[in-house]
Amino acid sequence: MLNLFEEDNNDHLPLISEEELSDEQVLVELRKIKEELKDQVVVLGHHYQQDDVFQFADVTGDSLKLAQDAANLEKPYIIFCGVHFMAETTDMLIKDNQKVILPDLRAGCSMADMANREQVDNCWEFLQKSTKEKIVPITYINCPATLKSFVGENGGSICTSSNARPIIEWAFTQGEKLLFFPDQHLGRNTCAEMGISLDEMVVYNPNMYNGGLTAEQIDKAKVILWYGYCSVHQGFTKAQVDSLKKDRPETTIIVHPECSHDVVKASHDNGSTAYIINKIKEAPAGASFAVGTEINLVNRLAAQHPDKEIFSLSPYQCLCTTMYRVRPRWLLASFRAIKEDRPINIIQVDKETTEHSLKALNKMLELS
Repeated sequence: MLNLFEEDNNDHLPLISEEELSDEQVLVELRKIKEELKDQVVVLGHHYQQDDVFQFADVTGDSLKLAQDAANLEKPYIIFCGVHFMAETTDMLIKDNQKVILPDLRAGCSMADMANREQVDNCWEFLQKSTKEKIVPITYINCPATLKSFVGENGGSICTSSNARPIIEWAFTQGEKLLFFPDQHLGRNTCAEMGISLDEMVVYNPNMYNGGLTAEQIDKAKVILWYGYCSVHQGFTKAQVDSLKKDRPETTIIVHPECSHDVVKASHDNGSTAYIINKIKEAPAGASFAVGTEINLVNRLAAQHPDKEIFSLSPYQCLCTTMYRVRPRWLLASFRAIKEDRPINIIQVDKETTEHSLKALNKMLELS
């Protein structure tokens, strides 16, 4: 159903070894070839990319913004410095004569990989048998195209961390129960903010028989959360929040809603990547922020606002390791292949999956 890559892409990947070019030489050639192909190629850069890749981005932002921006571009090649699901969403929005390229096919998302179509289909079948009440499926945009298609096929919607609340509020006008996947934390935090009790939420674990739940638990629950999470945001803890509040009372702790519920509840503020960026941008000089999100973004914010104190909530390196797979030499390989008229690592979603996915995506845009 889903054809992620052109056939034999990996066999034709022109790897650029350290013996051929040093890291510095890669950057020099990248600047040259990017200028040479500027009429053919646009580079999209996600906020979590490292600076050595981020510097080559023509357009920057979070996953949905980048996909939407790409839809308004005319250049035939779009190199997405991000991860699989982001490139898929972009492919579904762009024109037929354009191609989306992912510099490294191994750049996935651990959260997105925690739910696949077979698992969700099995879950849905069990849920339908367990209750007579209507269940509305909502998927976080951080998921494979096949799962976006699932919610489109079943009357649901996609959401982002920015619009999760209005989407979930809409879902409860359509049915009595909610299935939210793949990130349990965004679902739990948003529903709790809406006044839904934690006791009304259950977690479906796809690695257990019937998700580790009984039909009675499903029937009593209002929200069924998928057992998925972001490995980066899972690294922040309430103990870190409590310690910082005690030692640095002047510091505002702001975290992403993919963090666990106890972290979000204990922090001063929470919001999407765009929210965090704007909150820090609008703060007065001298403001102090401890930020609970990916370290590359935190470091970039600190560099952009030297008049403010900005540091990571965690003392450990909270790095998105899958995003890290996109390296300058793989970006260069993508440019070289385009120049040779044999593009590699093309991400292509089939028409049926695209049709159902866009139904769910358009519902989200309608409601946002």
